[in-house]
Amino acid sequence: MVEFALVLPLLALMIAGIVQFGITYNHYITITDATRAGARVAAVSRSTCPGNTTQAVRDSASGLDQAQLSVSVSPGCPWAIGSQVTVTATYPYSINLAGLVVKSGNLTSTTKERVE
Repeated sequence: MVEFALVLPLLALMIAGIVQFGITYNHYITITDATRAGARVAAVSRSTCPGNTTQAVRDSASGLDQAQLSVSVSPGCPWAIGSQVTVTATYPYSINLAGLVVKSGNLTSTTKERVE
């Protein structure tokens, strides 16, 4: 019983860290998929830039807080056939353990797609 009482806080911190890392990884996968979806929209519908591209990224990242999601599309319009469009999304993260911020920063994903 004494050993369990000594190990329990450490075990709880480890489990909380695993959960926080999992949430952060899920957010990274979400913005990576969102930039891919946005770049695909940019590649196939070059006449509707960049509004539809940005909206496609935001629609694909619907599980994230949209106020904190930053999306950029470059270069500006119009896009020429064969040129590359770059879609970048940034989302903040922080890993908290027992109220202490262990790590924080921004998750960034960039996808390049050739305009068809």
